[in-house]
Amino acid sequence: MARVDYYNDPNAPEANSIAVAVSAFIQDEEGRILMIRRTDNDLYAIPGGQLELGETLSQAAVREVREETGIECEISSVVGLYSNPHHVIAYDDGEVRQEFSICFRAIPVGGNPKPSNESKEVLWVHLADLNKLNIHPSIRIRIQHASEGTDRVFFS
Repeated sequence: MARVDYYNDPNAPEANSIAVAVSAFIQDEEGRILMIRRTDNDLYAIPGGQLELGETLSQAAVREVREETGIECEISSVVGLYSNPHHVIAYDDGEVRQEFSICFRAIPVGGNPKPSNESKEVLWVHLADLNKLNIHPSIRIRIQHASEGTDRVFFS
């Protein structure tokens, strides 16, 4: 399903749903960040997705990382809680979602990078190379917050 992210856009459609989502900021021993190139909008992002019935938030994050990247991880802390009503996601089925997203920090513990039906590409990226990638502003904020090296939990 195709999607269009609207961020602080006065011409954005009005949200008609809300969903709980999770994402994971993961760095390897070299400090590189685990990124995917999404199949639904062709943007680079940290792995993540929607909470499913019957799972905890941290279980959802671990599952999404595994499904989208092939990497196994363990959740270590919370980066932030993001609920900007001026960030809506329009899907081609008519849903316009305001997302409530929890971003976790996680540690890689195994697996091998491999794309999926949700990720065209899986790569480890040095922080200095992120500007070379087409990353949505909402994901850049999460990466910035996670990279600050504080224990502070960000929220909006």
